[in-house]
Amino acid sequence: MLEILLCSMVTILPDYLFRRYAQGKRFGHEITLYSVWFELRWGIVTCLLLAISLITLVFYFHPSTVHVTSVFRTVPIVPQINGRVAEVYVRGSEPVQAGAPLFRLADETQRTAVETAHRAIAQVDAAVLVARADLASAEARILEAQGALQQAADELATKVALRDVASRREVERLQVMVQTREAGVLAAQAARQAVAARISDALPAERASAVAALAQAQAELDKTVIRAGVSGRVEQFVLQVGDVVNPFARPAGVLVPTDLGQRSPRLAAGFSQIEARVLRPGLLAEASCASLPWTVIPMVVTEVQGFVAGGQIRGGDQLLDATQFSRPGTVLAILEPLYPGGLDQVIPGSNCIANAYTSNHEALSDPATGTLRAIALHGIDAVGLVHAILLRIQTLLLPFKALVLSGH
Repeated sequence: MLEILLCSMVTILPDYLFRRYAQGKRFGHEITLYSVWFELRWGIVTCLLLAISLITLVFYFHPSTVHVTSVFRTVPIVPQINGRVAEVYVRGSEPVQAGAPLFRLADETQRTAVETAHRAIAQVDAAVLVARADLASAEARILEAQGALQQAADELATKVALRDVASRREVERLQVMVQTREAGVLAAQAARQAVAARISDALPAERASAVAALAQAQAELDKTVIRAGVSGRVEQFVLQVGDVVNPFARPAGVLVPTDLGQRSPRLAAGFSQIEARVLRPGLLAEASCASLPWTVIPMVVTEVQGFVAGGQIRGGDQLLDATQFSRPGTVLAILEPLYPGGLDQVIPGSNCIANAYTSNHEALSDPATGTLRAIALHGIDAVGLVHAILLRIQTLLLPFKALVLSGH
């Protein structure tokens, strides 16, 4: 309507003024309801063509959308394991700090595993004590074998010194005894090395395995206590003792982070696909949200999604049909406030409307831009005023439409 009114000022109005003052035709006489088309046909046709061109120009180069939302992140409250709820520590709509326990699952199996791991460590520690006793016994046997060897060697030396008196048979017997004692010493030393190796290598490895098993059992036990990953507010949390929760099919609730999980407030706007070539980061924009009536917020486009979500597919056991994509998707653009605090009073999740404005300042500043192109670019930038006026009219009427004309 606004475009038609503006176009009529330069088409229908001059045509009427010419008919009225140049040709002397008057309303109610020469110009009537039945003859207005014939008398003002040039102005009416030109107005319609100009209005259609202006609307096309405005909506293409200065896109607008009503699919705008103040997005924020939520964290689902899900356990890492399946289980039945044994205890609930918080209720819905309660603030929690990061790390605070939310609820606990039945943990009899996990506690049994922890106790078994503790017993395994105690067993290894007892085996270490036994091995140290065996090591002391092996060292004693080495001393005993060395003493017997020394005694046999001394006796052999005496018999050899008295070879003329002693019989040859006795000397041979003593030589065999010395060799036997030497073998006994070697065997005792080997037994000592085996016990020492068990103390230094085998038992520490067994204890390390037992400690790892204990850590794993403790980790499984810790999974039965579900804690808040971030500080925020628990919502839709209606668990009762005895409920069964599943990490894949049945979350326990939703945790809304205090900082809403983002660096700064932002709006997600879905524009028509035909405007994809116009949208780009850096475009100035304006938005008006239902939770902050009568306020136009200056924005800037920071991100433009390079694909349309409506065309996404996931692997499955059925072939896709083109009719499944009959609903056209939108081009997602992220809008952030141009000035700090611009969205502080907007409730997260609020519905908004937004305009983006094409700017050709760089092209106009380029000396290589021709005159006709510069005039066209100036015209494109100037018609953005029409959309800005429309946005302010929508912002002004939004409370009345929501409260009076909606029928609620």
